[in-house]
Parts: sequence; C-alpha cells; structure tokens
Amino acid sequence: MDLGEGVERQLVAGLRPYYPDKAALLGKRIIVVANLAPAVLRGIESRGMLLAAQDGDRVIILTTDEPMTPGSKVL
Repeated sequence: MDLGEGVERQLVAGLRPYYPDKAALLGKRIIVVANLAPAVLRGIESRGMLLAAQDGDRVIILTTDEPMTPGSKVL
C-alpha cells in the first residue's frame, strides 16, 4: 500500500469473500486509517486499516470520487 511520501504499508483485511479476484483491488485509491498500532491478523502484520461499508450482504471499499495523491489527508 502506497501512503505517499515514500511510505509503504502492508494491510490485511478480510475481503476475500467480497473481492475474490485480487485484480479488482489493484490500482484502487482507497481510504486508509494509518495511525493505528500494528496488529497481527492471520499471522501477518497489518499496519493500517482500509475503510469499507457493509450494505446488506455486500461489502464495498470506500474510495474517492476523483483521483487524489497517495497520502492525502481525510478531513
């Protein structure tokens, strides 16, 4: 995950049931909470959390309407 300014982080999320094709996630500009303590999930260190919304049986990753620079702040 590129958080801008040369900062890269690994994120672990339980999205496989909702996004079985990894290619569907490549290149998405998602919203990430990066000021969390690292956590080990499924034996892998995760250094942030992506934001998603649940709508019934669907889970949708939150993205931006327009392209933004990696590392842009959420206000």
